[in-house]
Amino acid sequence: MMKRMMRSNSLAVMLTCCVAAPGMTQTIVPAPTPTTPVPAAVAPLTPSQITPGTNAVPPAPPIAPPPAPPPRLDKLSPLGTKPDWLRLQSFHQSMTRVEFEAAMRDFYSDGSPMTPPWKMEPDGVVIQTGDPIKPEVRIAFSSRAESPLPSLRTWRRASEMPPLKGRPPLSDVHIAIDPGHIGGGYAQMEERYLSFAPGEAIQEGTLTLTTAQVLAERLKALGAYVSLVRDRLDPVTELRPSDLITPARQLLIESGFPQPQENYNGLTGDAKLLTVQWQSEKLFYRVSEIHARAKKVNTSIKPDVVLCLHYNAEAWGDATAPQFSPMNHMHVLVNGCYAPIELAQQDVRFEMFQRLFSRMHEEELPLAEAIAGGMRSATELPAYVYTTNNARHVGTNAYIYARNLLANRIYECPVVYLEPFVMNHEETYRRLLLGHYLGRTLVAGRLQTSAIEDYVRGVVKGVLAYYQKRRPL
Repeated sequence: MMKRMMRSNSLAVMLTCCVAAPGMTQTIVPAPTPTTPVPAAVAPLTPSQITPGTNAVPPAPPIAPPPAPPPRLDKLSPLGTKPDWLRLQSFHQSMTRVEFEAAMRDFYSDGSPMTPPWKMEPDGVVIQTGDPIKPEVRIAFSSRAESPLPSLRTWRRASEMPPLKGRPPLSDVHIAIDPGHIGGGYAQMEERYLSFAPGEAIQEGTLTLTTAQVLAERLKALGAYVSLVRDRLDPVTELRPSDLITPARQLLIESGFPQPQENYNGLTGDAKLLTVQWQSEKLFYRVSEIHARAKKVNTSIKPDVVLCLHYNAEAWGDATAPQFSPMNHMHVLVNGCYAPIELAQQDVRFEMFQRLFSRMHEEELPLAEAIAGGMRSATELPAYVYTTNNARHVGTNAYIYARNLLANRIYECPVVYLEPFVMNHEETYRRLLLGHYLGRTLVAGRLQTSAIEDYVRGVVKGVLAYYQKRRPL
């Protein structure tokens, strides 16, 4: 669910959050430190500058401001780990300069005019690592376009699948389904709990798990091998907020809040955000949880693609008295659109280059387009339109955006991230309260299908269309 639903505009000034709904990298802007201006030194007057009979002193020449300090490129994102930059050497001469520049222009850049922490050479790219021992790593370009080497990755393109030879259409395809958020007893902490009347509620983490379970059975029936990244209403991470108090406090101190309040009892708005309790909870369910899922995906599941399932929402105001929205829409995300502040973090910078050189975008975009087409047909939802600069259109499909989220960045395979339906749209809310069902039932005065069923049918239709078109028969 997109985080725009619950925070005021002032939050964007105080905290920049890129998580699952927004990319999970979090940066806190420090409070300004008062400074006392130092008077500029004045050079002594020469005789020619003195006018007889006066004590006038000519104005001092303007002093150029000192150059801005170079950005620190050794920082890590919250709970991030120092990357092994030597891993990028495996991509030596695996991509031409034209291919590199096209990928950067069409997917990974956010269009910022700021100088990036790498420099182009005629036959390679030199990346600043932030490591004082090895401050740069150079990846040479290939002189001609060649097929990417499968040995550099664990996932397979559709074109690399074994021929079907009459088998079910998704045979051999390993699909991981990642139900967004946690749900259950964590839903209110996650701010993914919505209730408009006593005795009723929907939770995004619960809805995504139900959707994932239904979707898994449909894909298996078509021959796919399916793994659930989360299969219950519990976190994948072993850490809890109490384990993250120290890094949460340190995050606030380093950001210019040396004496943060410990808990948010009685606090609201930005004051609540600047407490150790709120930050430790955020590190738990938005950061530690995604890192734990990534470890499971990258080292154990090793799928060909991950489908991240979410439900969207518009701003609903006070969680104790939420408001319905007239909006209902859908969009699909692939990885990209990295902001300069994100690329200043060395783990984020490394992960972007790993995705780029692995050519994940070449598989993500056409798969996302196929799924968006299936979802549009099944749900009849219009395309969501971003009005912020943390996402950008890619390709020609109005439903597809590139955005840098933690989940679609650190899963080491193509990721399609789905955001259909607005949970606080009144009709959608009524449909979601009924859960998953087949056929049609009376909702808001008319017979309607299950929103979960429409979601599943759309994904299946898109995945099937993609692999039927691109894999060997």
